[in-house]
Amino acid sequence: MKLAFYGSSLLSAYWNGAATYYRGMLSELARHGWDITFYEPDAFDRQSHRDIDPPDWAKVVVYPATPEACAQVIARAAEADVVVKASGVGVFDDELLGVFSAARPHAVRIFWDVDAPATLADLRRDPSQPLRAALADLDAVFTYGGGPPVIAAYEAQGARACRPIYNALDPDSHHPAPADARFEADLSLLANRLPDRERRIEDFFLEPAALMPQRRFLLGGSGWADKAIPQNVRALGHVGTADHNAFNCTPLAVLNVSRDSMAENGFSPATRVFEAAGAGACLITDAWEGVELFLEPDAEVLVARDGQEVAEHLAALTPERAAEIGAAARRRVLADHTYARRAVEVNDRLRRALAERAERNAA
Repeated sequence: MKLAFYGSSLLSAYWNGAATYYRGMLSELARHGWDITFYEPDAFDRQSHRDIDPPDWAKVVVYPATPEACAQVIARAAEADVVVKASGVGVFDDELLGVFSAARPHAVRIFWDVDAPATLADLRRDPSQPLRAALADLDAVFTYGGGPPVIAAYEAQGARACRPIYNALDPDSHHPAPADARFEADLSLLANRLPDRERRIEDFFLEPAALMPQRRFLLGGSGWADKAIPQNVRALGHVGTADHNAFNCTPLAVLNVSRDSMAENGFSPATRVFEAAGAGACLITDAWEGVELFLEPDAEVLVARDGQEVAEHLAALTPERAAEIGAAARRRVLADHTYARRAVEVNDRLRRALAERAERNAA
């Protein structure tokens, strides 16, 4: 079965947090027999910042970010049995919805939302958006988070079905690694500077740093060069995926800070949560509804409601306790939250959707 996937980028994680998710999910779907073609635009300088070579489990088509090239890859949707358009491609997002019209009658059509709270907020602000009109003919909406609030909201917008397919761990990519002196710190955060997360990073990371001038803080990610930060915070800039394991394993603890919409909605564990847990890191996360569905607070993760609680967790944390929490988190994600497990569900849903689409067409 052929699967056409239109997304931001498979080859580059540069300003593209969804890359790890796409790689983990699609590589596992390929094990179930799917013949995958991933269409990504040459945009945002990502192709000059590739962090993987084209994989053997998917064909990657990189197309110029022009209307003509966009039209050409849309037409190729007719070659597939399942057509997926992801949110957040970054260029021609509305135009790329045309893949659903270009698909053959028997093809399954999936909108895969990697930022559902933000997408739904846009739909509520402007119901005339093209996605709203497309929902009724789609077989399903998949999201990489959101839980019951997102399911209810998408179905209220007209979706036939909505199913969260949560972030997870690829144990071949994210695992324990030797400590690296470049990443020595008491608390580290890996996060690009984004408007809908910056204030929360100020509260949950920069405030604790100011409260604890004797401790070392490390900030990885793009966009922070002109940000005023406490003297005990060291900003690294972009950290390539090849260094993520060492980045997670070296400090005493690592911090996860959710974007505004995902924190408000809940049930939206970021990719970084599973990357850190898979590396056996001691994770401190901001509080959000549903965290206990993925990791057990105080045993597998430390949860903080504000910067003061982050500082309190860090002050009380010993290397022994950090290692204990990290080991428990790794056991949990290996048991319950791998892409191999997620792909079993996706494969089953896609094959059932193909049968249901064939029945509707025959009726």
